[in-house]
Amino acid sequence: MQDDNLDDIIASLIDVEEESTPKMEEERVLTGDPVILTERAARQVKKIKKAENLDPNLFLRVAVDGGGCSGLSYKLGLDYRTNEDTTFESHGVEIIVAEKHLMYLEGMEVDYPDGLDARGFTFENPNAAENCGCGTSFSI
Repeated sequence: MQDDNLDDIIASLIDVEEESTPKMEEERVLTGDPVILTERAARQVKKIKKAENLDPNLFLRVAVDGGGCSGLSYKLGLDYRTNEDTTFESHGVEIIVAEKHLMYLEGMEVDYPDGLDARGFTFENPNAAENCGCGTSFSI
């Protein structure tokens, strides 16, 4: 995943403390699961992994990236776990999220509508102040 300029984009979206102010390290306490899959979304992830005969050590990575109409975009893919990841489970699917992305994704629901008018993964994020029309971009 490309995180090259993510820190710069995130810094531009929030107020950054002055350099002279000592920074206090605060432990992030989650109020809920950072990402929740619906049963349909979990079935689709399992279906993809099985159809592609993928390595069982690949997990569903949910992330944010700079870009899109509203400033940040959702990223979804299969990836290997790293030491910087937090791991969660939803409907039998292990989800990995980089710790620096948790504040943007906490409480988000990923669905997979499979109807005539909508098909593909969708994101319902309670942290988003604005969403773009395409549903894959948001701002805080």
